[in-house]
Amino acid sequence: MVESAAVDVVIIGGGIVGTVLAKALSENISFENSEGASSGLSVALIDAADPSETNPTLNDFNPFTDTRVIALARRTVNELADVGLSLNDLAKQHNGELPPKIKQIEVSDKGHLGFLNLHSHDYHIDAFGQVVSLSALTRLAANASTAYQHIAPAKVTSVKQHRNHVDVLLDSGDVLTAKLLILADGGRSGLAERVGIAKTVSDYKQTAIVFNVHTQNPHENKAYERFTDSGPLAFLPFDNEINGVKANGNGFSVVWTLEAQAAKALMKMDKASFINALQQAFGYRQGKILRVSDTASYPLALTKAQQVTSHRTVVVGNAAQALHPIAGQGFNLGLRDLSALVSVLKSAVSKRSMSQDLKQESNQETLAKGGADHFDAGAFNIVQRYANERKKDRDNTIALTDTLVRTFSNQYFPTVIGRNVSLLALSMMPQAKKTFVKHTTGYGVTPHGNRDNNAAC
Repeated sequence: MVESAAVDVVIIGGGIVGTVLAKALSENISFENSEGASSGLSVALIDAADPSETNPTLNDFNPFTDTRVIALARRTVNELADVGLSLNDLAKQHNGELPPKIKQIEVSDKGHLGFLNLHSHDYHIDAFGQVVSLSALTRLAANASTAYQHIAPAKVTSVKQHRNHVDVLLDSGDVLTAKLLILADGGRSGLAERVGIAKTVSDYKQTAIVFNVHTQNPHENKAYERFTDSGPLAFLPFDNEINGVKANGNGFSVVWTLEAQAAKALMKMDKASFINALQQAFGYRQGKILRVSDTASYPLALTKAQQVTSHRTVVVGNAAQALHPIAGQGFNLGLRDLSALVSVLKSAVSKRSMSQDLKQESNQETLAKGGADHFDAGAFNIVQRYANERKKDRDNTIALTDTLVRTFSNQYFPTVIGRNVSLLALSMMPQAKKTFVKHTTGYGVTPHGNRDNNAAC
């Protein structure tokens, strides 16, 4: 038997972006109906992953068991707190231990003079960001709200866009009808293309290897971005357990980017040989590398939706753009998609409450469909405003990340000289460093009134 249900918003994708967005939309947006009673957006989150799964996975990247670690920019940390997701709550899952903060960043180019060292206290901020387990953050978000309907595990078999609504058919045979459809599925399902959103893919011909390590020396809240002959190497402070041994302030999560064939060769090595290769690439800035966890890998490409909207549909997060991890911008950019969409919908609700004309138009449109007076979350002006709001930040961040990949993954001698001159110049120019810090913390492209007033940058 096919069951049909009507909601304001359907979100496809139960990863961290989709889960946080479901919480934010269902809890933070309310409006008055025709009787003057307050009503909130009804939201359904469709999740292909099984939230009851608890076994860590290395390669399928179920958001509830994903072994990867992410660096949240300062702005992202603040915006998560604004929607009721304080990272302090993660401490409850880890014996009272808070996610490590990034207080210092070192950027270097192996074998060359280019070097940059940043301290958060120089900019009057506590930290540039924090490092968290992706699966822990997803579970925190998923358990933080009961205001929306969570349908999982479930898969979408088809989407049909109509003039006044969108129908979403599930593999169970059930149909959800929504005013607004949000794709937060990471982009691998092909749903974006099926609703008219084309994508371009630029293959970097590189592979990211992700794993954890313990080092001889404590991390002291320091992160590293090291450019090597084989590819960029990022160390993020993150205390973890490897083979039953718990890190004691000396753990890191590592992302090692290499040419695809080199990555395959590394992953076939035994642990001792792998550690030796890693030590040669990273050096002894943290002393000896004592142990390494199992590794996971994924191919790297720039995937970009040519537009972020279609009829009554928007794409967010990796469904809109999947970036190279070189600057750690992908997830943070996706969370800014979320913030912008919530802001646009809040503004639309506010304008609706102040305009009787808009209210009457909404009544007429909805009554023509046989329903009650209701806010139309998928109206063209709302969807279009979201697209306009995201253009500058999205274009700038994608261009910056792509430029960094092509500059710092290139061993062409003039390019090597140029990037080292740039690093040296950056290290000696306070104003340039301030601009770099703005982007690092996520406040580089926001309106002045929304910038981090605590940062002297």
